[in-house]
Amino acid sequence: MKNKSDAEKHICPVCCRTDISVFIDIARLPVHCSMLWPTQDGAVKAPRGDIRLAHCRFCGHIFNLAFDPGLMKYDQDYENSLHFSPRFQEYAGSLAGRLIDRYDLHDMDILEIGCGKGDFLRLLCELGGNRGVGFDPSYDRDRTGGPVPEGLTFVQDFYSDRYADCKADLICCRHVLEHIQYPRDFLTGLRGAIGGRLGIKVFFEVPNALFTLKDLSIWDLIYEHCSYFTEPSLAYLFTSCGFRILDISESFEGQFLCIEAGPVTMVDGATDYGDYRRRISRYAGAFSARYRSRVEAWKNEIGRIGRAEKRLVIWGGGSKGVTFLNTLGVKDESRYVVDINPHKHGKYIPGTGQEIVPPEFLSEYKPEIIVVMNPVYIDEICRAVRGTNVDAGVVPV
Repeated sequence: MKNKSDAEKHICPVCCRTDISVFIDIARLPVHCSMLWPTQDGAVKAPRGDIRLAHCRFCGHIFNLAFDPGLMKYDQDYENSLHFSPRFQEYAGSLAGRLIDRYDLHDMDILEIGCGKGDFLRLLCELGGNRGVGFDPSYDRDRTGGPVPEGLTFVQDFYSDRYADCKADLICCRHVLEHIQYPRDFLTGLRGAIGGRLGIKVFFEVPNALFTLKDLSIWDLIYEHCSYFTEPSLAYLFTSCGFRILDISESFEGQFLCIEAGPVTMVDGATDYGDYRRRISRYAGAFSARYRSRVEAWKNEIGRIGRAEKRLVIWGGGSKGVTFLNTLGVKDESRYVVDINPHKHGKYIPGTGQEIVPPEFLSEYKPEIIVVMNPVYIDEICRAVRGTNVDAGVVPV
């Protein structure tokens, strides 16, 4: 990836305007939240980076001025699959079914950019009888323990223009765009690869920055995300890069933004989001004080639990858990993090070094307080806790 010059850093990566304002600085968070660390010592010494969030007043985009792409690494040690959660499986299945029904995806070709371990692409192909090609440097050929199903191909590489000739009726890209330093270049390149194939549909899913700002989901702020899309900035990006928006909506209880689009020959770029952008400006302006207050409240709560000598565990070894533990500087107060993903068990949290353990570990450890990092999973987590016969208070962040 290219490095930004100082001048480029102060240009919005979506609309290329310079009307931006910095609204919060967060120092020394782990560069990777989804890297698996096999030793506690390695985890504690994990590389760190700074976050300096800026808000574009023109398009409503939010991005990290301090982002350094040279720190990033995506390989087979990168583990961020959510598909071990029944709640997320339900969401992914519903999403795949909706796309299949809406665009009549049967006996079609699906291309997924950033397919991870291939879970969602498999769903699209199995449910619709489709063929699929997935691109991701973190794809693990040995993950499934068996042969790849017929009609599915996985390429252990970043998608680029060298793959422009791949057949596709639907191009899918979920939770990738926020990792790309120059989203305009990426989307313009994708539009160029599509060329005259105007029947192709594209589906992108990204974290919803409005949810972070308005609902104070501060544990979603991670170094890996150089961009935080709002509905206006996502819409502007697509319409100005040669796409017509077919649908744009929030999903997963407001945590995600989804956009469906198709290629057009005339570039527009016009979007009517004046009131929305003004709301984003207000939320961004108030965010720093609200952020500090939230962090201080949780530091006090963790301190209170520690002084009471109560056993505390965190549930969620993904990005939210990593940010929570590192922002608060939690170490001895909580020695373990529970996660349902078996590929994380026995690994360690970057920065603070907690061991990641399976839910069954609770029966042995018998915590008194469990802090749940994503409230959307609270029901399934409460069921899992009851299954361990542990009498603990379950507290969502």
